[in-house]
Amino acid sequence: MRGRGGLGRRGTSRKDESGSAVVEFVALAVVLLVPLVYLVLLVARVQAASYAVSVAAREAGRVFVTTPPEVDPMVRADTAARLSFEDQGFGAAGSVHVDCAARLCLTPDAVVTVRAQVWVPLPLVPDVLADAVPIGVPVEASYTTTVERFGPS
Repeated sequence: MRGRGGLGRRGTSRKDESGSAVVEFVALAVVLLVPLVYLVLLVARVQAASYAVSVAAREAGRVFVTTPPEVDPMVRADTAARLSFEDQGFGAAGSVHVDCAARLCLTPDAVVTVRAQVWVPLPLVPDVLADAVPIGVPVEASYTTTVERFGPS
């Protein structure tokens, strides 16, 4: 025997579909929002790395060229950069390299270039996939400065 809607006794009616819109909305929201949240996390982490390397290169360069003669300038530059990396949550993941145009780095008017780099791992990507896909993003910044002509003041 058929009812008005053309469905048999075992068929579904409109009353059986009540609440399905909520389920469809939740399923669609999960499918769309999970990748969006992941993308926001990734962009935020890369932005933090960008800020960290920018500040690390600048501060390491400034500290390097203003180092007094009795102190090792590379130790001071590494310390300044490490503080910048730790401030953004990267710790020992960052590295700093100093290049000098002159033979002696702290010669007056010598040009010093500092490069800072950090590797940003992709969030929630297991290390097993390292051979198949890149699991991180390298972020690098450089800063060029000159040693003061008359020494640090």
